[in-house]
Formats: sequence, structure tokens, C-alpha cells
Amino acid sequence: MLTCQQMTEVCTEYLEGRMPFGERLSFQLHLGMCRHCRLYLRQMKTTIETLGRLDDQPMPTEVREALRTRFRDWKRPRPPVDVPSG
Repeated sequence: MLTCQQMTEVCTEYLEGRMPFGERLSFQLHLGMCRHCRLYLRQMKTTIETLGRLDDQPMPTEVREALRTRFRDWKRPRPPVDVPSG
């Protein structure tokens, strides 16, 4: 059976109908037993539906650059914070 982390990694394949039968069965078995993953799947479906209703308008350049910076740096370790003693 799939773990919760594996479920999040293959959720898109499941929603797009690209998952092989055996994996789909394992995915559905996990969903039947894990309310957290059922909630996650519902959230993904809602997100996809909501994004599908948005107008196709270009993103302002400053917003695009800010998002790129955040996504590029999201896993970089943050420098330690100096805490004054005493």
C-alpha cells in the first residue's frame, strides 16, 4: 500500500487518469483508510476546478519575478540568526 507521501506524489497521475490499474487500486485502498489523503485529494480537485475558472490574463512582471524568487529559494537553508547573549 502507498504511504501518504507517495499519495501526494502521484495524485496528479490519478486525477489525470494516467495511473496503471495496480497503482490505482493501491491508491484507492489508501484513500479508503486515510481521511487525511481523502481531504488532500478533495483540495487538489477544488484547486484544479478553481484555477480552471480563472481568466487567461498575463501575470504582472513584478509578481512573476517575486514568485520565481520564492520558489527558487524555498529549500535553501536560511542563515542562522545571531541572538545576543545576556
